Amino acid sequence: MSIESTIEATRVSRRKLLSATVGVAGAVAAVATVPASAASTNSKSGSSKHGAPGHGQDDYYVRAKDGTLIYYKDWGPKDAQPLVFHHGWPLSSDDWDAQMLFFVSKGYRVVAHDRRGHGRSAQVPNGHDMDHYASDAFAVVEALDLRNAIHIGHSTGGGEVARYVAKFGQPSGRVAKAVLVSAVSPLMVKTAGNPEGLSIEVFDGFRKALAEDRAQFFLDVPTGPFYGFNRSGAKVYPGVIQNWWRQGMMGSALAHYEGIKAFSETDQTDDLKAITIPTLVLHGEDDQIVPFGDAALKSIELLKHGTLKTYPGFPHGMLTVNADTLNADLLAFVQK
Repeated sequence: MSIESTIEATRVSRRKLLSATVGVAGAVAAVATVPASAASTNSKSGSSKHGAPGHGQDDYYVRAKDGTLIYYKDWGPKDAQPLVFHHGWPLSSDDWDAQMLFFVSKGYRVVAHDRRGHGRSAQVPNGHDMDHYASDAFAVVEALDLRNAIHIGHSTGGGEVARYVAKFGQPSGRVAKAVLVSAVSPLMVKTAGNPEGLSIEVFDGFRKALAEDRAQFFLDVPTGPFYGFNRSGAKVYPGVIQNWWRQGMMGSALAHYEGIKAFSETDQTDDLKAITIPTLVLHGEDDQIVPFGDAALKSIELLKHGTLKTYPGFPHGMLTVNADTLNADLLAFVQK
């Protein structure tokens, strides 16, 4: 079954599920957006501005190379080894709650940022591509002076990590290891060189659904294939669906629209070949968003020092609905 038909098939069941929860989702939406303009205009390129005690989280921004304000979180001891988390499309750093709380409790420094146009970062009209995503991540790393860092990316964030490590992390000597979770790399779209990829019509369908009714589309995806809630016998978590929707609707429709091209059409074969640090590749075998056969199984062949682990029956959003399993495996790799 295609991704489009899978999403369509969830709409009837979604109406039943959301009849009891849409009021909550609407209430969440009312407080979802924190305008990026609230950030201090005194921030400098490659520098961060921390709020004094009692100040709001609006003060945690870094200016990217082109001046874009990037929001970030920075928890834990500042002298501990940093773990840097890169979120998926169309979400925000909030999608890493289960991992950041887990690792900060283990004594690590945990950092995550909202991609440009996503979450609380500035809704700029340009730069929605892997090169800017990676450059923005490097601006955060430089501003916080993170060294010996382990970068962990999910989905589009996995592609971001691959580009970051190849173009910035290794050349600067600031990265120790990488983890690609349900990552879009090396290439999602079907081409002559990637015949196993998904048809461009799949991603055109994403663009059409987003342009016509983004709010509805952002309910259909988590209700259906993202977390595997469309599978027979699956335990459905309405709060997880609402949180996915909340994160998505915080961001820019333009960033999300143009981001589809970034995550589906960026060929990261050369990025993966260039990575020389230890890299863990994790993927659910029932991933209905990024099929593991055209992603993880190809990535591991391109990495010089890669380790692959797949999970039978696990969905694309396994970091949330299977957090205990994933956190244990991540910790083992971090400590190795």
